[in-house]
Amino acid sequence: MTDPRNWKLDWQKLSLKDREREYSPSSCIGGNYQPYIRAYTDLSTAARRAHVPATVRYGTTERQTLDLFVPHGVVKPPVLVFFHGGYWQELSKEASAFAARQCLATGIAYAAVGYTLAPAATLSEIVAECRAAVSWFRRFGDTMGIDPDRLVVAGSSAGAHLAAMTALLPPLGAPGSNPVKGAVLVSGIYDLEPLIGTSIDAALSLDPATAARNSPLRQPLRGFPPSLVCWGENETDQFKRQSRTFAQALQEAGTDCVEFETAARNHFDVILDLADPATLLGRRVLALIQSTAP
Repeated sequence: MTDPRNWKLDWQKLSLKDREREYSPSSCIGGNYQPYIRAYTDLSTAARRAHVPATVRYGTTERQTLDLFVPHGVVKPPVLVFFHGGYWQELSKEASAFAARQCLATGIAYAAVGYTLAPAATLSEIVAECRAAVSWFRRFGDTMGIDPDRLVVAGSSAGAHLAAMTALLPPLGAPGSNPVKGAVLVSGIYDLEPLIGTSIDAALSLDPATAARNSPLRQPLRGFPPSLVCWGENETDQFKRQSRTFAQALQEAGTDCVEFETAARNHFDVILDLADPATLLGRRVLALIQSTAP
């Protein structure tokens, strides 16, 4: 795979001030990302009004729940499982149902996953929660009317990091096989070490060992499922490099990985294309999900 040391040499040339800017995606849009958050929330509210999801608990704590939307009249549909972004510190599953209606219209189930936010949980604990959510589908998907063998994970920004961590093969000797059959990774961050010392790290308290352990780019990528890795045209150089570097690593590990930039989109609105068949991302997501059919 791509030697992560080469990537490290690249970002280490940046000053702390440069890293603050490069890892602040709102720096490309004038600083105000709240209109996009309102769009997520409004679209999610409309989806819940049109289709009431089943809210299920995959763990014991308050935020360890997910909302599952299942299309009517479809026998054992595939499921797109979405992890929200917010630098592991913001947002929720309640604002993450924006793609549900478009998925349901094409016969695909959709799940928005909640997880404990930092600093109430460490990053390692958040990753473990998201893995537990994916495991829930393997154990209980049949009883909820979906096909647990056609599970595709997706995420935006920090959510793309979490989706990637759930798509890694289980450690050698761990029970069970990888339930993830595809991954949609949008504007993600796959090596966390550049965040150390930035304001983003205040709630995370990362050290090099913790960052490496929770960085998809630093993990064995054998058996990683077919993937889409994309980002918006209007994003920082480091976010684009993160995606390109991880896509190259996946390709070198033998994964069928398509990487692309979405024109006229930024870090916050590119994810709104997730299941929209009128967009390049939406068409490729639908094709990836369809490819999981036996």
